[in-house]
Amino acid sequence: MTATPYVARQPDERGFIHYSEAEHAVWQTLIERQLALLEGRACAEYLDGIQRLGLPRERIPQLDEINRVLESATGWRVARVPALIPFQTFFELLADRQFPVATFIRRPEELDYLQEPDIFHELFGHCPMLTNPWFAAFTHTYGRLGLAASREERVYLARLYWMTVEFGLVDTSAGRRIYGGGILSSPRETLYCLSAAPEHLPFDPLEAMRTPYRIDILQPLYFVLPDLRRLFELAREDIMALVHEAMRLGLHPPKFPPKAA
Repeated sequence: MTATPYVARQPDERGFIHYSEAEHAVWQTLIERQLALLEGRACAEYLDGIQRLGLPRERIPQLDEINRVLESATGWRVARVPALIPFQTFFELLADRQFPVATFIRRPEELDYLQEPDIFHELFGHCPMLTNPWFAAFTHTYGRLGLAASREERVYLARLYWMTVEFGLVDTSAGRRIYGGGILSSPRETLYCLSAAPEHLPFDPLEAMRTPYRIDILQPLYFVLPDLRRLFELAREDIMALVHEAMRLGLHPPKFPPKAA
């Protein structure tokens, strides 16, 4: 983990988290801008989830509002966490069907890109997909596997998560669409990922685990599911056997330059 200048907000004695008008304004700018971009680009399951959650535009929602919908849809909840959490805590939460949410929002000067996941990224990018049973089942399985994995195994699992939950695309009858939360909460990545600029490959979990990535650039490569059910099917496969095969074969050469020191 690296240091962050952001500090998660604590709830008051009634469990209510207070935000300033400026912070609510950031949320409104982010959500209105992104909703306009996602029509015709996000998958139907995500758009259905957005509708079910009923995210307000003019204010940051309270976590209890999200929990009422998620619990009814798939039995999931969101859990308030600090800005950065260890892998162990992350896997423990997912294994318990809880999705971590850091209760801070980015500053106006970091509107377009933030390295740390803030409340907009988590609630807008990820929570709509957690209303989908297939996606929720895969995320739960991923958490359980990560909890039991070794440190080296977790590194390979992290690549699978990055190429699916964060930056996954899916083919649909209406065309190629976005389901990864890292894309869905990013205006630049939303437009870029469906263009001809990056490489698109059919989803292969073994190849995804062997593909290096950087968190601070637009992705040079996206894996494309044939349909969202593929994630549910993957949750029923021997993912750890694939992890061990990826470890045996090693990583592919990166498709990006090394990060400047």
